[in-house]
Amino acid sequence: MRHFGHVSPTVRKDLFHQEPAEFTGASPARTLAAALGATLYSPATRPQLARDIRKQAGRGVVSMVLCLEDSISDGDVTGAEENLVRQFAELDADDAELPLLFIRVRTPEQIPDLVRRLGGTAHRLAGFVLPKFDESSGSAFLDAVAQAEAAGGHARLYAMPVLETAGLLHLETRVETLAGISRTVGSHRERVLALRLGVTDFCSAYGLRRTPDMTAYDVQIVAGVIADVVNVLSRADGTGFTVTGPVWEYFRSQQRLFKPQLRRSPFLAEGVEELRTALIEHDLDGLLREIELDRANGLLGKTCIHPAHVTPVHALSVVSHEEFCDAEDILRPERGGGGVMRSAYTNKMNEVKPHRAWAERTMQRAEVFGVAKEEVGFVDLLTAGLQV
Repeated sequence: MRHFGHVSPTVRKDLFHQEPAEFTGASPARTLAAALGATLYSPATRPQLARDIRKQAGRGVVSMVLCLEDSISDGDVTGAEENLVRQFAELDADDAELPLLFIRVRTPEQIPDLVRRLGGTAHRLAGFVLPKFDESSGSAFLDAVAQAEAAGGHARLYAMPVLETAGLLHLETRVETLAGISRTVGSHRERVLALRLGVTDFCSAYGLRRTPDMTAYDVQIVAGVIADVVNVLSRADGTGFTVTGPVWEYFRSQQRLFKPQLRRSPFLAEGVEELRTALIEHDLDGLLREIELDRANGLLGKTCIHPAHVTPVHALSVVSHEEFCDAEDILRPERGGGGVMRSAYTNKMNEVKPHRAWAERTMQRAEVFGVAKEEVGFVDLLTAGLQV
């Protein structure tokens, strides 16, 4: 699979200076962590789940979570597990290319049990999403994934812990909780693909809910937790993990208090102002701003609960030609001794040593999301992704 693989080769050639690379579930973990993109969640109770997965794959989705936890009621768990077994059998009936598929469980015991019940179809499974993750629960979850992998003969089953507990949110326990999480995931580094943020649970602890006019970063108590998670768990010194962006809850127009956050000029330039109007009407201008703030704060990828959110996440994940030129200059072998130079676009300073980690992460993103041509902007990428 590849990002923008649902777009025709001719269109991709017009859009990309460097096209997104192909990858599979067997690709290195570093590649898969960067490539997750917009991870689309779906309740495991959906009766046509296999059909839905194939449909979303055709629209550019490369990672999905089939949820047995908060998205379904307690009384539906048994039926949802049975449904997963049926739907995986249907998915395995042909060789169609599927997204990376993860199951979000409730308890560690579900993990080996589900893999046993999936049988031979479990090779379609990329791993598990682990809820309410902290040091006290984390080892049992991660050990269960390892046990299921060994029992099923899998090459690798990955884990994506969700950081959402009150201990992480509350100031008096945050440092200790983060240290415990760091120890736990650090001891299972080869298995932890990415860490996910449960911002809805953070807000719930204080009876909060952000409006479509506000990003997660406008809710200061949430922004503080995100900053601390990145500080401890996503360092660029080789000890860090990929941390993905929080869910955007809105997909239909709400009454607004503030002006739209999406500038008109890029859409006028491309002659697609109606696209801007559609994004605003579906409250996606706030999503776009939050995606930009995610990346500025060290997050990559995003939890999504609606297919309409996928293409904006992927379009804003493509590396711009300017970013690519800067990263390429910084990483040239002859720059190994450091120094400062003017950027190729002659609009900024590139300082080799301080900007090196940024350049390496940018090149990693360029590998899986591609590099836009010099004249190609976000609106072009968004339009191409939505027109398929």
